[in-house]
Amino acid sequence: MMRTIEILLVIIIITAAFILSSFFAVLPIPRRVSPLNLRRIALTTLQMLDVDHDLSEIVFKSPDDPAWGELQIALSASLPPNIVYNLTVYEVLSSGGPELYRFIKSISNAESLGIGSDAGSYLVASSNVTFNVVPEKIGEGGGGGTLYILNCSDANGWWITGYTAHTLAEDLYNLLSPYFQKTIMVQNTTQLAQILNGTALQGEILQGAVVINTCGEAVPIPAGYYATQGYDSAHSSYAKYCYLLGQRVRELNFTWVSIVGYPLYYVSNIALFPNEQNNWGIYGMKQVGAAGLNAFLQGLDNKNYSYNSSWITGSPGVVYLSADSMYYLNYYGIYPSSYQTSTRALPSSIIGTYHLTVTTYVFNPVGSWIPGAVFRHIAQGETSITGSLFAFGLTRTPDIRLTALGVLSDYKPRLYRSEYTATGTSRLVVLQLGIAGGV
Repeated sequence: MMRTIEILLVIIIITAAFILSSFFAVLPIPRRVSPLNLRRIALTTLQMLDVDHDLSEIVFKSPDDPAWGELQIALSASLPPNIVYNLTVYEVLSSGGPELYRFIKSISNAESLGIGSDAGSYLVASSNVTFNVVPEKIGEGGGGGTLYILNCSDANGWWITGYTAHTLAEDLYNLLSPYFQKTIMVQNTTQLAQILNGTALQGEILQGAVVINTCGEAVPIPAGYYATQGYDSAHSSYAKYCYLLGQRVRELNFTWVSIVGYPLYYVSNIALFPNEQNNWGIYGMKQVGAAGLNAFLQGLDNKNYSYNSSWITGSPGVVYLSADSMYYLNYYGIYPSSYQTSTRALPSSIIGTYHLTVTTYVFNPVGSWIPGAVFRHIAQGETSITGSLFAFGLTRTPDIRLTALGVLSDYKPRLYRSEYTATGTSRLVVLQLGIAGGV
């Protein structure tokens, strides 16, 4: 009985204490429990008003233009009824010194914003303003600076379905020429032979040049490499030409770029092979097969030539751009699809076999397969680069944007964005908000 009375007394005491504390407690007002973020509201409102560039157009009008009244109506309609505001526009002045701001106009719906307010700002530019970007030229600091694009009129391409080598060459020129000190279209195999023999076409720097083969799986072959030094008579193959090509790439420190498919799978010259076709009805070319790539890598690594027709590429399927590529596609404004299909990816085993170092992965490796990367050759015991292979083992159709993205991702030329300092072309809009009734 006594135990029950004690429990009842405890309950009465706790209940009385709770009632008394609730009576004397002062609860915070709702706006303190869940305050409005006035700065965010201000910035969001300015962005909304400028979604169709209406705000940018009005703030450059004369202060007595009727459009300012329309802006005030739109501003009032965009904000909650208990919000008071003051919108002020300043002209941004710059004359070689620090920026100054000159008052243009102010509109408001109250004499005071209360004792608590916050503001957001928004910079707008005149419609006639243009912003220029000047790219750094590859090779400005020494080493290379020349881009060769194979546009050989006497060679056909393969695995470039939907395109011709000439249209691809034009697209590459438009994408990449601003980043190189000199870009040269190699118009025929005679000119290709000239640069392979170490002779400039237009006084350009040969050492360290980038050579992009737009013929896909085929590679143009000059007449000087036909039937003699480039022909392996023992195997009736032009793999020997691919070997010599690898040697020239090493000696001249070229970066040889294969845009799609299995590199160096055919040799192409319309005049030399008028009656030869690649088993798919494309005349003027002759199949070399897997021996072409193997021979090229031997030449690049300065190994003795040995005919090897072993197929070394693989098919990892759908592959995705690397994190670096995703960063640089935004930096350079080149937007290919973030995923592709790869059926001719190079194996990672060639890195050790031929003393290669991967400097740029355009696509993420899949297991032991490398679907798109820049392989730099560094001979054993050396530190300098002597020739490189940049290969995309992708399924046709080729996307030239990937080639451009890969080259730029590897060389990383900087973009110098011009600073626009002309007077009267930029205005700063400041929207200050408060809550009606104060705090």
